[in-house]
Amino acid sequence: MNLDTPQLIAIAAALGWASGLRLYAVVFLTGMAGSLGWVDLPAGLKVLQHPAMLGASGMMLFVEFFADKIPGVDTLWDLVHTVVRIPAGAALAAAVFGADQATWATVAALLGGTLAATSHVSKATTRAAVNTSPEPFSNVAMSLLGDGAVPAMLWLSWAHPLVFFAALALALITMVALIVVLAKFLRLLVRRFSRSGQVPAGETTR
Repeated sequence: MNLDTPQLIAIAAALGWASGLRLYAVVFLTGMAGSLGWVDLPAGLKVLQHPAMLGASGMMLFVEFFADKIPGVDTLWDLVHTVVRIPAGAALAAAVFGADQATWATVAALLGGTLAATSHVSKATTRAAVNTSPEPFSNVAMSLLGDGAVPAMLWLSWAHPLVFFAALALALITMVALIVVLAKFLRLLVRRFSRSGQVPAGETTR
């Protein structure tokens, strides 16, 4: 398959954006698609289809799938992966173009890193807000939404780049809005708890 520059940009953007949500799913699914011959990966991404890489990413995907559905654990997982997802998203996006197209690779790295940061912050903020709810179902529902969004966006970037760009624009608008609204909600929640944390004199806890 001969990929033109707009489609390569779409793939780079998809890899960056999706890495902020499910890095190990991105690595595993992209590598598996190349290994099965569903897509012809660019040279810089062919390492993802190596059996050792598939085994490692598959194992981490398995761990992340369950960790992301446990309230509290998901927030800790996101916190730890703040230093992993963003540079990984930038690296994967740059690898779409490879060393032969250094300028485009640099542009892709900036794009991928920015998109990974946006999706990661949105995910972390949303899940932290959802975890304030005592019931676990909303947490699982949000996690399953991410599980489905990643392969869908990766597929769109390969099969229908223009549709992908439209979906990405809508996703980014939604994510930025969530970051702004939920960040304010969490700040207010922290202030409320900090003010009510002191037990008035003469009262005892039960």
